[in-house]
Amino acid sequence: MKKLGLIVNPLAGIGGKVGLKGSDGEEIRRLALSRGATCEAPDKTIKALGHLKDHADQLQIITCPGDMGENEAKAAGFELEILECLLLHKDPTEMTSAEDTKMAAGLLKDMDVDLILFAGGDGTARDLCSIVSTGIPVIGIPAGVKIHSGVYGASPHKAGEAADMFLFGGGKMSLKDMEVMDIDEDAFREDRLSARLYGYMTVPYERRLVQSAKAGSSMSEHATLQSIASDVVNRMEAGEYYIIGPGSTTKAITDIMKLSGTLLGVDVIKDGKIVLNDANEKQLVELLEGEAAGHAHIIVTVIGGQGYILGRGNQQLSARVIGLTGNENIEIIATEAKMIALGGAPLLVDTGDDEVNKSLCGYKFVITSQGRRMIYRISN
Repeated sequence: MKKLGLIVNPLAGIGGKVGLKGSDGEEIRRLALSRGATCEAPDKTIKALGHLKDHADQLQIITCPGDMGENEAKAAGFELEILECLLLHKDPTEMTSAEDTKMAAGLLKDMDVDLILFAGGDGTARDLCSIVSTGIPVIGIPAGVKIHSGVYGASPHKAGEAADMFLFGGGKMSLKDMEVMDIDEDAFREDRLSARLYGYMTVPYERRLVQSAKAGSSMSEHATLQSIASDVVNRMEAGEYYIIGPGSTTKAITDIMKLSGTLLGVDVIKDGKIVLNDANEKQLVELLEGEAAGHAHIIVTVIGGQGYILGRGNQQLSARVIGLTGNENIEIIATEAKMIALGGAPLLVDTGDDEVNKSLCGYKFVITSQGRRMIYRISN
């Protein structure tokens, strides 16, 4: 029997679609819930666990009570052993916390599990790293808003596939120490990106299954941003709505238009003016179902070193928003240097909706400078 430790941060990513740029801290989580946010980490965990079903009779899952693993494992059809000493169960209404994750990680470490599968974002990875470091192999199910760390599967499905291959693939996967990164969320909400390295964890590594750590932009890349922005702005049409995703590449669009756009949020432009600043999913849906219906475009960029265009740091651009806009109205912009640095690996989407992800796959133009296009493959 293989022993799999399972930890779920059920509130991971809860601030994404409602425009809060993170989920760290009880105050932020309560604010997200008050804005109508829903918990998506449990469903993503169930998707990952589905890849292990063929080995259910060879697998012992050891997990946390309630939504921190028990409910997800049962929903996926597994029998399991439950860790009974988590602090949160002194009060069933209490939110899960970093201390719960750390306590669970310590218990699993003492039980010498073969692998820890966890769902969360960079904050969850940071909490886990503080306890297990490189002592036990881990693989993350990406469920957070910001996922700069290299310890995650490329999607929930890929995380489950990686766990299956590592546990039951007969030694086909090598182990690799990958970076655990996290950012200052308070600075992030003020449109300042401040990230640091917190350590390393050991990950079963297969390039197509595991994402890379986010790479920063080089100064040479910034020289082409104005050219890319000019291409986009020169083609804007009167009466059309342009939904501008986060990132320094997309921020160049509002800069060249002399508009007060947000670096790390989603803005909407019409006729040279901002009509929505730092918009959340609800605001975008209301706009797309109303005055912007049939007249909207989404402009996104590529996360350096990872290749994601949707599902990382821009959860406001949800599957519903994409469906209302239309895949044909999505434009991708990136510098040639950033695209070349991907080494031929595809662009990636992880919207949380499998059907929408599949519909986005294929080949699409990437705008790399004024009048220049690159045809590149998108994968889920």
